[in-house]
Amino acid sequence: MLKTTIAAVVAAAALLQSPFALAEKTVAITQIVEHPALDAVRKGVKDELAANGYEEGKNLKWIYESAQGNGATAAQIARKFAGIGPDVIVAIATPSAQTVAAAARDLPIVFSAVTDPLGAKLVKNMDHPGGNITGVSDLTPIDKHMALVKRVVPKARKLGVLFNPGEANSVTLVELVKKYAPQHGMEVVEASATKSSEVLAAARSLVGRADVIYVPTDNTVVSAFSAVVKVGQSARLPVVAGDTDSVKQGAIAALGFNYYDVGRQTGKMVVQVLQGTKPGDIPVQGVEKMELFVNPGAAAAMGVKLDPKLLSEAKEIVE
Repeated sequence: MLKTTIAAVVAAAALLQSPFALAEKTVAITQIVEHPALDAVRKGVKDELAANGYEEGKNLKWIYESAQGNGATAAQIARKFAGIGPDVIVAIATPSAQTVAAAARDLPIVFSAVTDPLGAKLVKNMDHPGGNITGVSDLTPIDKHMALVKRVVPKARKLGVLFNPGEANSVTLVELVKKYAPQHGMEVVEASATKSSEVLAAARSLVGRADVIYVPTDNTVVSAFSAVVKVGQSARLPVVAGDTDSVKQGAIAALGFNYYDVGRQTGKMVVQVLQGTKPGDIPVQGVEKMELFVNPGAAAAMGVKLDPKLLSEAKEIVE
């Protein structure tokens, strides 16, 4: 009888220490569009939750929807999630974060891959967000990006920038490009695309007007990045990107974040909220670690001979 009691106590203690002892939680995740960088964020969030004992199908209800690049759809998803009332809403990228913030004012929200949380009016203070929202900003160091462009194409004088003027994050980045590009001897030539189907035409409009194309972390353009690469190769117009996943798709180089790590960082904040911390009490975080990716094959296809020193500095050389 004693042995049975001891065994029961041990089993109960083990259960309490097990992830299964965590109360079931619901996490709803909305993403403006599907492309490698944002998909990596989502995977990172989910893996971080699992590492902390929240596993889908066991004690975690995971709801995911993509707006497929459509702002109206993003708003519908936000309203749907507000009606469901999950424990936390995770919003990936600025448009999704803005729609969720407007629709779910009383639910905990953690955003990720948002370039300018202040400019997007998601928070009023980065250190003390207050309210029901916090998250991770992926504001890129544009000055370093401009320096990279000049290392890839030293003689570049006109910098073509592809972006969606309807994305607040992209507007912020383009303003920074306008600030720093002249410091590196380049004049900015803009080309806009309000939806993915317009990216090809926008890229073609830069042929003859730009010496190199720079694509910031713009969700619309990155979702149709193959169209930019097509133009770059056919016109021998070098393409440099703001995110490293685009290098795998044919950009010559990028100095950017590992978006899976951004997702893990975001996931840690989600765990804090699930465990009782108010989002408004968690400071908005930035991403400091940068990685250089280079694609020699893409460089050759676009008529660029890379500096061996640049290749030696790369975290990853994409073949």
